[in-house]
Amino acid sequence: MINRYRTRVTAALTVLATVVAGMFTATAPAHAIYGTADIKPIESNIAAKFWASATASSGSSTARLAIDGNPATSWYADGPSARQRLTVDLGGAYDNLRKVKVIFADRGVAYRYIIEASSDGRRWKEIADRSRSRAASRGAVHLFTRPGTRFVRLTVIGKSGHPRIGVSEIQVFNYLRDNLTLGADLSWMDDRQNQEYWVNPLAPDRGAGPHLLDVAKDRGMEYARLRIFNEPRSESTGEPTPIPRQGPERSLQSARWVKDRNMGLGIDFHYADSWADPSKQPKPRAWAQLEFDDLTRAVYGYTSDYLRQLIRQGTKPDKVAVGNEIINGFMYGSEAALIGTTAPPYFVNQADIYQSKPGGGLLWRYWQSTDPAEQRLYNEAWDRFTTLAAAGIKAVRDTSPKTKVEIHVIVGTGRLAKTMEFWHQFLTRVKAKGQNPDVLAISYYPEWHGSPDDLDVNLHKIATTYPGYEIDIAETAYPASGGDGSPMPNSPFPRTIQGQADAIQRVFQAANDVVGNQGTGVLVWEPAGFQPMFRAVPELPNTWEPHASINVYNASQARHILEDTVYVTTGVGRVPALPSSIRKLTTANNAITTIPVHWRALPDGATDKPGEVVVVGTTALGQVTAVIDVI
Repeated sequence: MINRYRTRVTAALTVLATVVAGMFTATAPAHAIYGTADIKPIESNIAAKFWASATASSGSSTARLAIDGNPATSWYADGPSARQRLTVDLGGAYDNLRKVKVIFADRGVAYRYIIEASSDGRRWKEIADRSRSRAASRGAVHLFTRPGTRFVRLTVIGKSGHPRIGVSEIQVFNYLRDNLTLGADLSWMDDRQNQEYWVNPLAPDRGAGPHLLDVAKDRGMEYARLRIFNEPRSESTGEPTPIPRQGPERSLQSARWVKDRNMGLGIDFHYADSWADPSKQPKPRAWAQLEFDDLTRAVYGYTSDYLRQLIRQGTKPDKVAVGNEIINGFMYGSEAALIGTTAPPYFVNQADIYQSKPGGGLLWRYWQSTDPAEQRLYNEAWDRFTTLAAAGIKAVRDTSPKTKVEIHVIVGTGRLAKTMEFWHQFLTRVKAKGQNPDVLAISYYPEWHGSPDDLDVNLHKIATTYPGYEIDIAETAYPASGGDGSPMPNSPFPRTIQGQADAIQRVFQAANDVVGNQGTGVLVWEPAGFQPMFRAVPELPNTWEPHASINVYNASQARHILEDTVYVTTGVGRVPALPSSIRKLTTANNAITTIPVHWRALPDGATDKPGEVVVVGTTALGQVTAVIDVI
């Protein structure tokens, strides 16, 4: 994580240079930045998540086999008696579950059953009724709408024949919520005021533009975060930058651009003059030599004053982050000698200024130490850090009470225990000081923070340990090119346009699937510059267009959900009776209606012997599948 943001900027410039160079070569470039992306609505089987569980009225030892994602394994009741129940606990409530698929273990059996949903496991609402079914069918897809669902229960009332009651799979599908905020950190719009961005820059109708935010909003971004440096300085020299980009004054204009487009606004106080991240958290130069009590007052006063400026110009932020990726504390001072930080250069080279007084750096080296002196230092550092953080939180509460407060950290690969210690110490101490944030946020970049499965584990642990908070992914990104298209470390997704879309959509999915609807937002970090979702247009100087991957914002939400699988049973040598229509659920109004389906012809001899035949059907809204059991 050392010099992370310098690496970001360098990487961004390298990618953009590669883009431009490739576009001007005579031969077709091999880079993955040229291409389309097939982006489908997000759909998650929550029943297959590691936090879901299943219980049964009998045969409980095998209940888990009904939700293990493997149709070859099944739960079986202990006996043939009817009214067997199988209950799936999804681990927390979900507001946008829309589909349940049931697959029974045996072919050629007519199952009679009902499916119910519940928030608490006591009060149930019926969502599917097949209690009078007489048709043999191995399964069915049921559409429903019931916010706040945690439990789904299948009750088998009866069946034909003599097989035991068995279920291969119960799948419960979650879809992207309307209130999951999707946006980006777009602070670099301040750097690129001479550039134009268009949806279709070479078309007669170029679409949304010319501002970056015009394209961002048109492509579905609904929220923009702005980082704030106190007094922007060079990371290497510590001298003020010629143009104070991302400083307080210039960011006032950026905030106006955001609010002029009715987008949500986030403010990310770095409390530093240059990049603050887990490897470096320098004090602002103006505060470097303050006594600690004065430093605390400076944090409060600066935060409150800047929020008042934003409010006066009509750009009240929706959310404020008190610090940026502060897993190791922030505003380092004299404790930096024990932390061992070597960045940024000016912080080290001018130690007589920047490290002259105590600050808010954490001393993780003494975590779990049994030495009383080291434990005292550990606790004192925590107290200083949370005193400063509480001052920032209080400033937001006092100045803009309806603005949410976010605390933003990371979970390093294999370092979840450290992050959980952070939250325990931080929340315990700031609450003791009379303050409390609204949002617990993390960054997620696979090269530093693990696989998508690790992300699921981390989010679930934070959410279930602290159920009273919103959970955000404050930063994520993924490249569309480089490395000959090979995936980034810890990621399954190639570095292509499609891979970029899939990787970002996977993060959207992870946030949306957090139990209790606690996942509330995902921001892509600097999609116009770092691992960019835009490319230069060679025919037009200073003009940029979005990759197809940016459609992940608009295309990830399902507008219609289909009964996408039908199960039919037929006899050997017979023509199966396939339905002429299937059901669809329209998410805008929760209406369930039907839509015609046209099936492909069965292959010759498809039903000449027992087995399974799969046929694809086409509707105006997508494909469906018929699974035909030939008995």
